[in-house]
Amino acid sequence: MAILLYIFLIIAICFVLGRTILSFQFKRDVKLLFAQSRIISDKQFHPEQLTGLPEPVQRYFNLILKNGQPYISYVRMTHDGQFKTGIDKAWVNIEGEQYATTERPGFIWKGTTSMFTARDMYLSHKGRLVVSLFSVFNILDAHGENYNQGELLRWLGESVLYPTNLLQSEKLVWSSISSNSARLTFNYNGLSLFFVVTFNDVGEIIQLETKRYMDKKGLQTWVIKLAEYENKNGILIPTKFEVLWRLKEGDLSYARFKLKEIEYDKSEIF
Repeated sequence: MAILLYIFLIIAICFVLGRTILSFQFKRDVKLLFAQSRIISDKQFHPEQLTGLPEPVQRYFNLILKNGQPYISYVRMTHDGQFKTGIDKAWVNIEGEQYATTERPGFIWKGTTSMFTARDMYLSHKGRLVVSLFSVFNILDAHGENYNQGELLRWLGESVLYPTNLLQSEKLVWSSISSNSARLTFNYNGLSLFFVVTFNDVGEIIQLETKRYMDKKGLQTWVIKLAEYENKNGILIPTKFEVLWRLKEGDLSYARFKLKEIEYDKSEIF
């Protein structure tokens, strides 16, 4: 009996220590993320910037932004929802916390379930995914060129939540496809990324589609579906997301998130 109590005590200590270390690492990384970027709120959106852009893109920005809207520099947000740890796995409930910067592309996300904690990031021009079982044992630490591409794509796609980041610039260009779609091209740090963006008749972005590396399957079609736009901090943004792989065998959804809270230009952790 004493041995069992001793084992349980050791496990409890490891669990608490693991969570403490993970929390420290996360806070350290968030601090580094914000330190690497700068404030750009001195720039403002004006409708004249939309001249020459594809019609659905103009419709989108005229709908969601107001004249004089300052550019967003920093973002912090929380969400809940469901997540699959694998394509053939069951859905699990998840709580998420995320931070992002715009002047220098970067983000850090922490998702927590009853079993694991995942940290997804694009930091210091590098993509990385770390998964910890019970917040103690790292069971995955993935990085490399494919993750650089994939995590930067995630940051770009999630710019619908900080949409001044989608205004045309030297790095970001919009080109026409149809009356309800346009191509977004983004060149950064040696990578050339794109999304085929679909708009509804109102002007909301309802889908983003691109090619992203999927483990050993190589480049596959990756889709973000967006819904339930709400006014947050004076900007109209989607609050419901579904993320999926569009494969030969069909659509395989793995993330369904609902935005809970979002704040702009607060460069500190919740």
